[in-house]
Amino acid sequence: MKGLNLEKRKRIWIVLSDLYLDTELQESDFKYMAETFFENPFTFEEIKEIDQYEVFPVFFSNLLIPTGEWAGFDELVLVKNIMKWIETRNKLDIFAVKCLYPIYDKINRSYWKRIEDIYNQIDGGLLR
Repeated sequence: MKGLNLEKRKRIWIVLSDLYLDTELQESDFKYMAETFFENPFTFEEIKEIDQYEVFPVFFSNLLIPTGEWAGFDELVLVKNIMKWIETRNKLDIFAVKCLYPIYDKINRSYWKRIEDIYNQIDGGLLR
């Protein structure tokens, strides 16, 4: 991964994992996500790519299970699983993610829109 800043990336992974919990996110969740994203060196588009190619492949199945995880993922296991995915993925895996992610994107589009709105308010100095 180009420009990998592992510690900052881990923080993004942990925050993004909330999108894969079997719960409905609240306004405070969106604000926390947007603030965390804003405070990191990644652009909003880079964060969406991190979600698509690093977090989604590991956690999207939680959304498919009727009794999926809702309390939060263990951070050490989360990081370990994402690191393993990154180390072992191949071109076919990435192609599969490109095919599956648009389905998920439709499900979480309203979440991403709300996070981006808050992010832009922070960027414009309207929130803090």
